[in-house]
Amino acid sequence: MDCLVIYVPTAAAPAVRQAIGDAGAGSLGNYSHCSFSLEGTGRFTPLPGANPTVGVVNSPEEVPETRIEAVYPRSQRNAIVAAALSVHPYETPAFMTFPIDASLPDGTGTET
Repeated sequence: MDCLVIYVPTAAAPAVRQAIGDAGAGSLGNYSHCSFSLEGTGRFTPLPGANPTVGVVNSPEEVPETRIEAVYPRSQRNAIVAAALSVHPYETPAFMTFPIDASLPDGTGTET
């Protein structure tokens, strides 16, 4: 299993959650579209050559953003990331993926 963490303008967060869930992220047992979100502030300065969705070149910007986290099978990484990027409004979205251990402790009889 891997985890996707992606930062998105808050208004676009529902579309990103839906897209990654539809692509297979957030499947846990008998549940789909599972994710965690946290509100915060994204900060960036568009450099020359940028075509910012928000703000202007060479001017620092602050945007209300949502951090979305969801787990997914490692084999689905490309599809999950592509789904997120297909609905993300930024020119260069900030995201990361990393491996996780989502197994239950030994002896429970339900190790995943």
